[in-house]
Amino acid sequence: MRLSALLTGCVVAALLAFLVHFCLPLLDPKTLAGLLTADWRPFHGGFGILAMAAGSLLLALSAVPLAFPVAVGVCCFIHGLGSPRAARLVLRAVQLMTGVPTVVYGFVAVFVLVPLLRAAFHHGSGFSWLAAALGLAVLILPTMTLMIHSQFQVAEPRIRLTAAALGLTRAQRLLHLVVPLSRRGFAAALVLGFGRAVGDTMIPLMLSGNAAQLPGSPLDSLRALTAHIALVVATDSHSLAYLSLFAAGLFLFTATAGVTIALRWIQGGGRP
Repeated sequence: MRLSALLTGCVVAALLAFLVHFCLPLLDPKTLAGLLTADWRPFHGGFGILAMAAGSLLLALSAVPLAFPVAVGVCCFIHGLGSPRAARLVLRAVQLMTGVPTVVYGFVAVFVLVPLLRAAFHHGSGFSWLAAALGLAVLILPTMTLMIHSQFQVAEPRIRLTAAALGLTRAQRLLHLVVPLSRRGFAAALVLGFGRAVGDTMIPLMLSGNAAQLPGSPLDSLRALTAHIALVVATDSHSLAYLSLFAAGLFLFTATAGVTIALRWIQGGGRP
């Protein structure tokens, strides 16, 4: 166990050192000032990545609220609001969703969701912030559902005898006892869902439209940092556009580290 933790720590430290090393040329004040803008026009000397950073945050912050209520509802259905047979089928379906490749969700959304949005709103091509947020919500739903499900499984045995003594039905036991005892699981599901949404590449790449801009509405296109890395990685390795990828990677590394620390804090009951 200690060896695994040590190896993991060494790998994380090596990744951080790699990113910092390649970010050193960007520390020139003029270069850094240009990088920390929303102006991405590489053919005109604009290499700002703030629009992409904002795009990643917007997508994650919109996908998580879409997926979280559904995840809670699915778990409540599995643990008391639905029949045992239907609950087993729903749980198996959620578990199956975790094994579906991300690109499959992307392809289905391109041929089903995007045309529906285009026909419904008559605005743009359909490849937009809204399309990517809906796609990410479906992607992170199984992760959040299984996290809450595991917390429900821990909480239920603790209160089963008490609930039986009080004469509570399964639904009453769930809503009045299990759900209040699962707040930590809800918080962990939110953190994991946010981290999954920030770190995904295929859904933003396929659905967001990839316009390097700050969107004015959910129907406008945007570009996430992960999609930006995928699009720019094949450019000249000596260009500033290429070096901006390492700044994007450092931003994502920092966001992931923050998610990990937050999850550890939640699992520790609010203690470091």
